[in-house]
Amino acid sequence: MQTHRRACHLCEAICGLKIEVENNQVVSIKGDEQDPFSRGHICPKAVALKDIQEDSDRLRMPVKKVNGVWVETTWDDAIELACEGLFQIQQKYGANAVGVYQGNPNVHNWGLMTHSANFLGLLKTRNRFSATSVDQLPMQLLAYWMFGHQLLITIPDIDHTDYFLMLGANPIASNGSLMTVPDVAKRIKALQSRGGKLVLIDPRRTETAEVADTHHFIKPAGDAAFLFAVINTIVAEGLTRLDRLAPFTEGLYTALGAISKVTPEVAQAECGIPAGTIRQIARDFANAGKAVAYGRMGACTQRHGTLAQWGIQLLNLITGNTDRPGGSLLASPALDLIAAPSSKPGSYGRWHSRVSNKPEALGEFPSAIIAEEIQTGGEGQIKALVTVAGNPVLSTPNGQQLDKAISGLEFMVSVDLYINETNRHANVILPTSGPLEHDHYDLIFNIFGVRNQAKYSAATLPKPDGCPDDWELMDKLAACYAAKLGKPVRPSMAPQVILDMGLQMGPYGMASEHKLSLDKLKQHPEGIDLGPLRPSFPGRLQTADKTIQAAPAEVLQAAASYVVDLLNPSERAVHDMILIGRRHIRSNNSWMHNSERLVKGKNRCTAMLNPVDAERLLLVDGQQVRVISRVGEISLPVEISGHVMPGVVSIPHGWGHDKKGIRQRVAAEHAGVSCNDLTDEQWLDEPSGNAAVNGVPVKLAAVP
Repeated sequence: MQTHRRACHLCEAICGLKIEVENNQVVSIKGDEQDPFSRGHICPKAVALKDIQEDSDRLRMPVKKVNGVWVETTWDDAIELACEGLFQIQQKYGANAVGVYQGNPNVHNWGLMTHSANFLGLLKTRNRFSATSVDQLPMQLLAYWMFGHQLLITIPDIDHTDYFLMLGANPIASNGSLMTVPDVAKRIKALQSRGGKLVLIDPRRTETAEVADTHHFIKPAGDAAFLFAVINTIVAEGLTRLDRLAPFTEGLYTALGAISKVTPEVAQAECGIPAGTIRQIARDFANAGKAVAYGRMGACTQRHGTLAQWGIQLLNLITGNTDRPGGSLLASPALDLIAAPSSKPGSYGRWHSRVSNKPEALGEFPSAIIAEEIQTGGEGQIKALVTVAGNPVLSTPNGQQLDKAISGLEFMVSVDLYINETNRHANVILPTSGPLEHDHYDLIFNIFGVRNQAKYSAATLPKPDGCPDDWELMDKLAACYAAKLGKPVRPSMAPQVILDMGLQMGPYGMASEHKLSLDKLKQHPEGIDLGPLRPSFPGRLQTADKTIQAAPAEVLQAAASYVVDLLNPSERAVHDMILIGRRHIRSNNSWMHNSERLVKGKNRCTAMLNPVDAERLLLVDGQQVRVISRVGEISLPVEISGHVMPGVVSIPHGWGHDKKGIRQRVAAEHAGVSCNDLTDEQWLDEPSGNAAVNGVPVKLAAVP
């Protein structure tokens, strides 16, 4: 029996694991109480790593489609087939005829983070898409505009704050999101035990609401109005406290002027929270001493996601809680991607999409427009697609339309462990080693940690002979494609070499007392604690003049239109019902429903309704209901619950495993339906282009 320590990289919490292995078989997976960050905490997904490792549906060899049937092939054949197909498409139609979609697991696998550009960069296509624009794009874009770099996202200092105002986030279920916060339940209890408060704003009484001091229902997409009213109350009552931020903050009064007409009374109609309650929250926040506002999925994936995130930044700013202990701070990761020579601060509007003229943001187009770029003829039409660890048919808006569009491609390549709802249309699928068969160091989520730490995870199990790790596969694809282009192969270093150099040159490296290196991390497989978050402005600001830019032009333009709409409520459409998503601790987007231990039990793919709406619509618990939007409809069981506010229907994302051709037996037996067959590809946040998968207008009707 051997015991291996590693980080779970299935979600953002990167909890420490203690894995017992005998004869190259996983015997048990437990939380590592010696991990200084997660302190023994794990969630059910970590235990399912054993299921992924042993899953007979997981691809171990490449497969190619021959006469409509998947057959295994050699690595050399698969790589040649993939590269030749893409090469011929680009030779015939141009570089932009190949589209690229990268899914969420890309940022959880360090080999893809370090090496995917070696291959994908050779394609030279502007048609780049990723899960970013169905998730957190407003936060990254605001970080770029306000602080100068897309990764300069400030993190709630949960371990030291006195007042935590949380909007549209459910860390008890998610373990944190763009706030890497393992063991969050104990951290919330610690906040409360020192006299602090957690105030949650959400259309659903979530698992986090159950442990919060106060929960307020809010109408979906009403967050920006609520935040603007809170800000204006603080300004009107003389409670602002810019303090040390004043000398390096630009445009604050312009920003405040742009939203000054949004009083609590104006906001009440939009967000559903009484004006008096808004004023009290504003006073409590301003007078708390150390306070922080934070918003996540519900405050990003809506039509006003950029404005909501801007409101959060302004609220922290005007109360002096930006870059302040107990407020919002930047983490200081041991390997700092922001300081790296090849770091990409961000971009916006360098080019626009050819069909609906959407601006690129951070080098990508909105994932919601993939289908139109495939289906609309003309120069630059997408004729081939590369997906890397992604399943956009289930995870992006109007999945039925995208499924149809992808089925009409001339060529498709996927890098994935499974045959899923998207890559069932591919010509060739290339898997990589399993999650426990390769090493790992978290390059991204340490940037968002609520405490600084570093941990290297050696491979737990040997990988099959000939099977490449993800970085090795990317280099093999790059070498093959470069040869077809007649270009030299780009020099490449193994991720371990990059890590060792980055650690030694980083803030805790050889010039510091920590003297971090890869060898030192290997000597401490439980991880090394590097201390709490600390103030770092203005030094770490990346804007040209080292100032906080409080009033980005693109945001001011969006705010002007939004305020006009708020002041003219009679002109706004009244919707029957509003759709929001729902997260469960035993789900991980669309790709972990093939584990029996994660899907067993009560059906979770339900339409959750308030009793008031159920009575109005003559629906009873468990009854099948049709949910209808502009783009489609689905049928699923009703779940009547006072945990969702009236006028709202909540349906979890990631389900819909009923399509022919997938190879995930357990998932197919618990298929559910995809809420993204309802979400609207035209329902986007302006100006980011992020998909508004929350706040979609729908109608409900009983199934006859």
